[in-house]
Amino acid sequence: MPSYSAPVKDLQFVLHDLLHLSATPVPGYEEMDRETTEAILDEAGKLAVGILQPLNAVGDEEGCTLENGVVRTPEGFKEAYAALREGGWLSLDADPDYGGQGMPYVMETAAGELFASANISMAIYKGLTHGAVSALRAHGSEDQKATYLPKMIEGTWSGTMNLTEPHCGTDLGLIRTKAEPNADGSYAITGQKIWISGGEQDLTENIVHLVLAKLPDAPDGVKGISLFVVPKFLVKDDGSLGDRNAVSCGGLEKKMGIHGNATCVMNYDGATGWLVGEPHKGMRAMFTMMNEARLAVAVQGLALGEVAYQNAVGFAQDRLQGRAVTGSAAPDKPADPIIVHPDVRRNLLDQKSFLEGARAFSLWGATLIDAAHRTGDDEAEAMISLLIPVLKGFLTDKGFETTVLAQQTLGGSGFTREWGIEQFVRDARIAMIYEGTNGIQSLDLVGRKLGLNGGKTVMAFFEMVKTFIKENEGDEDLKRDFLDPLKSASKDLQAAAMYFMAEGTKNPNNALAGSYDFMHLFGYVAMGLMWARMAGAATSALANGASDTDFYEAKLATGRYYMARHMPATALHLARIETGAEPVMTLDAGQF
Repeated sequence: MPSYSAPVKDLQFVLHDLLHLSATPVPGYEEMDRETTEAILDEAGKLAVGILQPLNAVGDEEGCTLENGVVRTPEGFKEAYAALREGGWLSLDADPDYGGQGMPYVMETAAGELFASANISMAIYKGLTHGAVSALRAHGSEDQKATYLPKMIEGTWSGTMNLTEPHCGTDLGLIRTKAEPNADGSYAITGQKIWISGGEQDLTENIVHLVLAKLPDAPDGVKGISLFVVPKFLVKDDGSLGDRNAVSCGGLEKKMGIHGNATCVMNYDGATGWLVGEPHKGMRAMFTMMNEARLAVAVQGLALGEVAYQNAVGFAQDRLQGRAVTGSAAPDKPADPIIVHPDVRRNLLDQKSFLEGARAFSLWGATLIDAAHRTGDDEAEAMISLLIPVLKGFLTDKGFETTVLAQQTLGGSGFTREWGIEQFVRDARIAMIYEGTNGIQSLDLVGRKLGLNGGKTVMAFFEMVKTFIKENEGDEDLKRDFLDPLKSASKDLQAAAMYFMAEGTKNPNNALAGSYDFMHLFGYVAMGLMWARMAGAATSALANGASDTDFYEAKLATGRYYMARHMPATALHLARIETGAEPVMTLDAGQF
């Protein structure tokens, strides 16, 4: 059976050595000193390790069952969800006006990594409610907020997001679900939605569905989409539950992974719902929670890579096979542990260097969301909007790749269920697909985000990298090992952006054919910036007499590996981009 240990020490390094959380002028951050964040993360880690992680394999083996319209979650899930609720983990960053604790979103992100590593299926139930709360908080009426938010934040009710239909996924303008006005101001919602996480389950008393549908007078396309709140049980004036609404689960998807999470077909048969926000403005309401939702999925990629890596390291340190080519490392044993072999170390360092960089990247992204929401910082809002497709696409692609590398470390054992790694591989695969496939993320990045604010936001990113390099180039070791590779990679990213500007106007396919490479190129540069900043933080800690020298020296060595072995990939991505659309678009459709 696999094991898991919460990486609290590394989270603390990122929050304080790198991001200097408590010294950052964002409301609420002044309370997030080292002692406070360590206490929060220690408690989250105990719950993750002691309660959630032991149920991960149980959820995978048992899955969810549908009986007479009722979905049963795997054994132990109800009790685990209750532990999340009773511990206040469902309300960590929620609005205190509705019973939340009001902590910064960065702490929700840090704790969320631990829960996702321990049990991704359980974490998804929690995450969908978080997104629904955000949408209702921003766009719901005062009555809707008073009716739904306290119970959802408390965790006795949950929430879902209903977008996809059998005939359309990304192109939501094609949805057919209808909303017919009722005389009392409510609407009758009729249609079918698919792939609804937590659409039906036995964890909460009520489920509050947010449903995209079209009014009778709706214009065509996404401009005709409205958002409705449709509870499983209708809510009486005194807040108690009334009659069952005309919404039901028509089936459970049989999936590659995340078996412990109920992925439902939802049927709305004239269900009673209420308009959220303005008519035909449903997409705007949904996009309110999109940055947070996509960052949460990015963290899922990191989280599953982390737990897979931990088990790969344990295996490599214990598994005896062969001898080190430079001489026996364990002469008292029949063979050396496989971690002595260079290729195994290469494999593990690929994992470790990605994970530590990704952790820094995701938490930095969370601080940008905090700055945007808590201070009204428009530049922070623009920067995270630019980075979100990179975070979601790059971290989930590489997170999945990390689980595969961990599986490879175990050899044949990694292919068997006994060791648990194959579950992490299967569970990680969905993160590349939901909340917008990674192909869609790359199109969003190139088609919309590069031109954000007339290109000023991406230029601000380039300037951020340039300024950091200039301010730190006096440190020769940092310059050689970190700044020079970062500068070279940043030039590749700028060259790619210039190519799109020059060639994309002539033929848009020239930009779109290179969008996926551009997303990865951007990901490497952002990770390189994180590693350069972490190297500076580790160097400062050592210079100031830090007691745990092994931790900081390992941080520097891991960073050097990433800069030396991974950053050169930017040149490959640039070369692909500059081939344009012709190699991609040459074949006729019938020739495939």
